[in-house]
Amino acid sequence: MEDLPEEFATALAAYERHLRSERDLTDHTVRAYLGDVSGMLSHATALGFARLDDLDIRALRSWLANQQTLGKARTTMARRATAVRVFTAWCLRTGRASTDPGALLGSPKAHKPLPPALDVAQARALLEAAAVQADDGGPVGLRDVAVLELLYATGIRVGELCGLDIDDVDRDRRVVRVFGKGRKERTVPYGLPADQALGRWLAEGRPRLFVPGAGAAVFLGARGGRIDQRAVRSMVHRRLADVPGAPDLGPHGLRHTAATHLLEGGADLRTVQELLGHASLATTQIYTHVTTDRLRSAYRLAHPRA
Repeated sequence: MEDLPEEFATALAAYERHLRSERDLTDHTVRAYLGDVSGMLSHATALGFARLDDLDIRALRSWLANQQTLGKARTTMARRATAVRVFTAWCLRTGRASTDPGALLGSPKAHKPLPPALDVAQARALLEAAAVQADDGGPVGLRDVAVLELLYATGIRVGELCGLDIDDVDRDRRVVRVFGKGRKERTVPYGLPADQALGRWLAEGRPRLFVPGAGAAVFLGARGGRIDQRAVRSMVHRRLADVPGAPDLGPHGLRHTAATHLLEGGADLRTVQELLGHASLATTQIYTHVTTDRLRSAYRLAHPRA
């Protein structure tokens, strides 16, 4: 604080007292808030500002842009922008400033990281292990194989899978009709291995679990009613735990895996968007980061001048 103009230093000291005594924040949180605000005030000082009323949105944006040039992560930048907005609002509220420039300061949107996807070998190991365990003919094992095959083959959401009825499955055409978000209907194809697993479950497994009241549900729980999402999540986590080196994924991870493998196999983005039921192509485009990263990694390993 020694290098700050007197008005900045005085306000920062008062703000520290406010955080500790009035908001009763932890020492760690107070240090983080003060560090972020102090950094902004130091930047403003370097720009020639000395009074809180001199601060404007251009100065704040300049400070935030400087954070980006320093290579700060988007999450860090978003946190620091929030800290500064809280500070400038406090300055206005306590009469230390006549305006609140922080109210105009936006936060960089943090990238939503995708959960890791299985590679092709891991996906194959998952399905083959489940099939081996289902050779005893038990209905739950047959169901699990069909569920895993269908999730990986189609990339449908776990809620869409649990909501499937018998009439939604067209085995002649090897497609399923699903109802996604907003009850939007779409038709998704699946391959021969999934069809074989599904056929065996419907013929040999489902009749042994079925109880009156289960209705037309394709997949049934251990007690015979329509399977719920928690049971599917638990099963996927349990099955993946048996695959050496595989990340701990749930059903949504298999959806990501399906999308990633489709793009790596040459499917175009619009097709994947339609298969996944994304309303916006921008949602599907996030998968290109995964495939690009893998291409870059493969390039570094393979090219002699990488």
